[in-house]
Amino acid sequence: MTDQPDDDVAPGAPDLAGGPEPAAVPGAEPADGSGLAGALEVLRARLGALRLPLETSGVEVARTDLRRATDQLDDYLLPRLRAQKAPLLVVVGGSTGAGKSTLVNSVLGEQVTRPGVLRPTTKAPVLVHHPLDARWFSTDRVLPGLARVTASGGAAAGAQTAGPGTAPAGGPAGEPSRTLRLVPSDALPKGLALLDAPDIDSVDTANRELAAQLLGAADLWLFVTTSARYADAVPWDLLLQAAARKAQVAMVLDRVDPGAEATADDLRDMMVEHGLAESPLFVVPEAELVDRMLPEEGVAEVSRWLTGLGGDADARGRVIAATRDGVVDSLVVRAAALADAADEQRAADVRLRHAVDRAHADAVAQVTAATSDGALLRGEVLARWQDFVGTGEFFRAVEEGIGRFRDAVAGFFRGKPKEAPQVEQAIAHGLESVVLDAAEEAAERSYQAWRGDAAGAALLEGLELSRTPAALRSEVAGQIRGWQGDVLELVREQGSAKRGTARALSLGVNGLGVALMVFVFASTGGLTGVEVGIAGGSAVLAQRVLEAVFGEDAVRRLALQARDRLRARIQAVMDGQAARYTAQLDALGSAEADGARLRAAADAVASVAAAERRARVRTAEAVPGAGAEDRAESGALRGVHARPVSENLAKGRTDLAEQPARKGFWKRLFGEEDR
Repeated sequence: MTDQPDDDVAPGAPDLAGGPEPAAVPGAEPADGSGLAGALEVLRARLGALRLPLETSGVEVARTDLRRATDQLDDYLLPRLRAQKAPLLVVVGGSTGAGKSTLVNSVLGEQVTRPGVLRPTTKAPVLVHHPLDARWFSTDRVLPGLARVTASGGAAAGAQTAGPGTAPAGGPAGEPSRTLRLVPSDALPKGLALLDAPDIDSVDTANRELAAQLLGAADLWLFVTTSARYADAVPWDLLLQAAARKAQVAMVLDRVDPGAEATADDLRDMMVEHGLAESPLFVVPEAELVDRMLPEEGVAEVSRWLTGLGGDADARGRVIAATRDGVVDSLVVRAAALADAADEQRAADVRLRHAVDRAHADAVAQVTAATSDGALLRGEVLARWQDFVGTGEFFRAVEEGIGRFRDAVAGFFRGKPKEAPQVEQAIAHGLESVVLDAAEEAAERSYQAWRGDAAGAALLEGLELSRTPAALRSEVAGQIRGWQGDVLELVREQGSAKRGTARALSLGVNGLGVALMVFVFASTGGLTGVEVGIAGGSAVLAQRVLEAVFGEDAVRRLALQARDRLRARIQAVMDGQAARYTAQLDALGSAEADGARLRAAADAVASVAAAERRARVRTAEAVPGAGAEDRAESGALRGVHARPVSENLAKGRTDLAEQPARKGFWKRLFGEEDR
């Protein structure tokens, strides 16, 4: 007999929002699957952390697989492992107009779901269960993402009340598609539940997605099709997925007209061809509805089969185990493919960042070159510097001796201090133009690199990243003013450290600072001390002035420090411009994709699952016939004792003892190999 859930069964999926991941240690696995649940929780956590935001190759398929994998873990696999005594969930799915709702009502003998001519018909899925099994479904143990609404009595139009933790709905016509209606029915055997799902090819996208999700949460699919629709592509896409993961499937060919028996043969051939050779096939003939139900004899074999399944705990357990094993195996394969997708995301992230970093690193190098080869000492800067240092007599005084040079310099700085700010301003304007040009070129290169990459092109939409922003000019101006302040502070500190403080101060901090800026721009690296004659001896004069005050070694050190500080400020500007791009990647988290960790979790699941299956076989051999005591207490569905409406139509198809599908799994399920 199927027990009620234990009090310590935790409903719903685990809270994976925080905290360490549970450890999964492969090895001896208990037959109850507790170790497998732990390994799957680790895998669920890593799947939950996986983001696939970049438009890499095949990413749409990967996103769908990721959603289906997490749905199946949350809706089916983890809940099933935590509550293995829960009723077997049979999801009735199929194409539009296949007659799913009519079939469910007919086997139950009561109107629990509303069929109709309008499409889509089943908007909110209906889950029918034995009244004593209500607790299994009233919580979020299974399908936690769906709100619960309970219907009193069996009628679809009956009064409804909200289930635990849910909001009331306004009836079938107004229920949202994310609502699960729970309907108790004494007609259903205890330990078995039927879920009438939306159409898999519904005109409503949300309904189609929900139908696929519900089928993924099934222990067993009861797939309904018709003579007119059995070869459609959409159903077979889902059925092929089911076959690939060894989900347990039974097929119902509904509304078969007399004389169309060959349709069943054709469908059987397709089932064999597509890996469903062991799946039962039931044929329901076209018939006039009575009280909106099919005749008892029309659904007799479906009812007989479901009743037998519901009354045999052993059989239910084998179906559940087979479906669960198939889902686990499929999940391991799917996780490996998702790990590859994660690696592609990280590779794309690295590729896009590298393009941006390279463009802006080149911009820094471009500015560095322009501020060390004398290029800035032309035009306005040169004119202001020459105004500052005076006429040719001043240069001749430099050649007449260092003593007289110092006197000339001292007199010069005392006599014309007002010219220094004009030189600083000219330097600032020239440097600003160089930096802005380099930043503009880096922005254009970054934009072109991203536009030529599918992953980057998708991120450019709606963003103005091909040009530098208008605010950059003021930012650059601020950094240049800051650097000029750095230079003056260096001069001030050096002057304070020497005995010749008075002499340095007499020359003027601004004047010495301007001389240092000119020397930095005209010296290759500022390290050699070699006099470089650029722009009519400007560098020579700047170097002589500085050496006269501070000495040659100090001038080298000052030039190096000034250059490093300038580079740091230019780097800060370019980093900020690069961040306009890389911030898009940071927000998406694509750099965090970790295929290796996902593969490790999938490998752990595979290892633990293999050990669990070995343990299960040993347990089954040690305790044969477990669950047989349930048979005597099972109820019976409508039509169980009726004869098929047409012996010719049913021959070889509806009699389970004669079906080819009874070979293999389904024959073992009902224990017929022992008879």
